[in-house]
Amino acid sequence: MRIGELAAATGVSVRSLRYYEQQGLLAAERSPSGQRLYPESAVHRVRVIQQLYAAAVPSKSIREMLPHVVDGQATPELLDRLAAEGDRIDGRIGELESARARLGDVMVAVENSLTGRGCQAQ
Repeated sequence: MRIGELAAATGVSVRSLRYYEQQGLLAAERSPSGQRLYPESAVHRVRVIQQLYAAAVPSKSIREMLPHVVDGQATPELLDRLAAEGDRIDGRIGELESARARLGDVMVAVENSLTGRGCQAQ
């Protein structure tokens, strides 16, 4: 199937498919005229890529995990890698919660300034 057909079948933009190819996540053969040609299995592969991106997994990690995820060959290493990604996300959530709390302190200080109590960050 051509790139436009793969895009239509998966709901992913042609630009994203080209990006996946640049990142080593998706491979295409070329027709004699240079058009990208994908096997039917590319639909499943793109859907898996989309799921991993939606889970905030970076391209490098996707590239390393993808062969095992796509072929359904679960391994203890794959499970460890997925758990590590979960831990990374948990750490990021903690950082964002802390940043949100600091922003709240600044908002209180600005609000105090507007009400005449002075702009003192906590």
